[in-house]
Amino acid sequence: MKKILLLSDTHSYIDERILHYVKESDEVWHAGDIGDLKVTDAIEALKPLRAVYGNIDDDKARATFPLNQRFSCEDVSVWITHIGGYPPKYNINTREEIKTNPPKLFICGHSHILKVIPDKINNVLHMNPGAAGKHGFHKVRTMLRFTLDQGKIENLEVIELGKK
Repeated sequence: MKKILLLSDTHSYIDERILHYVKESDEVWHAGDIGDLKVTDAIEALKPLRAVYGNIDDDKARATFPLNQRFSCEDVSVWITHIGGYPPKYNINTREEIKTNPPKLFICGHSHILKVIPDKINNVLHMNPGAAGKHGFHKVRTMLRFTLDQGKIENLEVIELGKK
């Protein structure tokens, strides 16, 4: 079993509240718009990190992290990308792959809107953790936490970090 902390859209912001939850997790996943790499450096100093770059990320972040991460964790197939769309209207870059080779868990960021949506057509669970940073139109900073265990996604929690 692994306890996963999922965040996105930090836009160069990291604080002790975020790091508190990092310390309580087994792995941290970042769905892009990292901003300054001091964010990922602070996370990686504490826990293993999987991340993708987002549309605001510079060439340093793009050289460090990929656009897409596809992997398996605890027998759950996972795909993380920054801009992916939502079921049933995935964006053009993800739509066909989700139909032909769907992950069990599809994660994206970008919108700053926390959403968890089951895609019953493709048998995919879509997660967007909202925005953990202070830049953007969102009013409350958010993340998600959940466990993966033997092919199951369980114990999903919304973490509200307060107003931005």
